[in-house]
Amino acid sequence: MRRAGVTPRVNVLFEDDDLLVVNKPAGLLTVPGRQGSVSLREAIARVTEADQPLRLVHRLDRGTSGVLVLAKTLDAQRLLSEQFGNRDVEKNYLAIVRGRPETEQGFIDAPLAPHPRHGQRMIVPGHGGKPSQTQWSVVERWSGLALLRCRPMTGRQHQIRAHLAHIGLPLLVDELYGRSTAFYLSEIKTDYRPSRGHEERPLIARLTLHAERITFTHPSLNEPMRLEAPLPKDFRATLNQLRKWAR
Repeated sequence: MRRAGVTPRVNVLFEDDDLLVVNKPAGLLTVPGRQGSVSLREAIARVTEADQPLRLVHRLDRGTSGVLVLAKTLDAQRLLSEQFGNRDVEKNYLAIVRGRPETEQGFIDAPLAPHPRHGQRMIVPGHGGKPSQTQWSVVERWSGLALLRCRPMTGRQHQIRAHLAHIGLPLLVDELYGRSTAFYLSEIKTDYRPSRGHEERPLIARLTLHAERITFTHPSLNEPMRLEAPLPKDFRATLNQLRKWAR
């Protein structure tokens, strides 16, 4: 759990007069939250001198890390929003999931709608909902677990999380869709023994979802942009242990 009052560091991936592209750490709200929760705006203020307001063109869930694009001008925001609306932006995510994919790749075409009783959760309804599509492919496999690369073709709330859960491949850590709040080494290392007098610490205790890469057209230069966000420490550590101990 992140200590109160500690602002997570945001790494800048690209910046010019139109754009600011950052690697958002997990645990950071994209928009200001209630009860004084730290938001992206506060974290960015520590690493850039941008004197104009930063404008969102897309969002990442609080527990998701990775590449996030912000506009510095109204024109840049408008042009980028048009690209997102026209599906001209390509986004790629890495997801560690539970389950055994039956194929090496797949396409999920299933509408999404808010759960009628649990407003924070999205579901595939019996009828209605907004059209939603996600491509996925297997990067690595282990016993009962896998690393997937996902490309959402639409931009619905919780789309990747809800779609993967719908096909029986929920995120390794996702309390809302997978009922798991953390992942521990003892789950895959059969002879694991905690240090005397110490409780086992989780390898990762947030969504096992990372926005790896985004591709779009620069709003004023009209040039292709491809930005990638390196994997954070907890995600790398989890993959390293899976490669070592999962069978």
